[in-house]
Amino acid sequence: MISGDKSHGMTVPRTALEALFSNLSQALHATAQPLSILRAGLGNQLLEGMSAEDLREMASSSAIEIERVCNLFNYLQHFVSAESSKPELSAMSISTLVAHAVEGVELLFKEGGISLRTRFPDASQRALINRTSTLEALSSVLLTALGLSRREDTVELSISTDPAVAVQILVQNVNAQVTTLSTEASLAMALAESLFRSQQGTMSWSLQPFAVQIELLRALPVALCEREQ
Repeated sequence: MISGDKSHGMTVPRTALEALFSNLSQALHATAQPLSILRAGLGNQLLEGMSAEDLREMASSSAIEIERVCNLFNYLQHFVSAESSKPELSAMSISTLVAHAVEGVELLFKEGGISLRTRFPDASQRALINRTSTLEALSSVLLTALGLSRREDTVELSISTDPAVAVQILVQNVNAQVTTLSTEASLAMALAESLFRSQQGTMSWSLQPFAVQIELLRALPVALCEREQ
């Protein structure tokens, strides 16, 4: 797990191999729990003599555990894919892409009574990113922020630029004081971090208060690119 123990300070970026081993270990450990429940509940000796009603209840509870196993296995696949692939990067407007990510989750925020405030000071700022990976990672971060927020909280999302190399994205809820993340939230954040790292970016976060800092490669202005060619 890469987040829960460092609740007061930002997490430290890790190498790809360290991240992969840690994330796979965490997902496998989490998978053991529902598998143990299924193994214990579906033993032949327990099933013998059960009434039809008890069997239906057993099937219902087993379906929940099976779904959780499938979700955790999906994380395993995504971790391997994120750490082994090199997605194609292109210069894109980061504010436009972030706006798409916000649009995909804003209804959930409204239903939960949580405000999602955005601040894009420079709409023309571009980053070297992969559209699919960035949208998936941003959505995971925003949904994690949603899950940690309470009604009438405000989640803030802002974009700033480092004159040197980076486009910076900050997602935070100053009212969210979290001791640790759930297994699913921790895996979602770990996957987002892997997706950003696969694009030569970085992601770190703290839990008290909840804040996520993302840095992506800044794309050179078109005019500058033309002069260099």
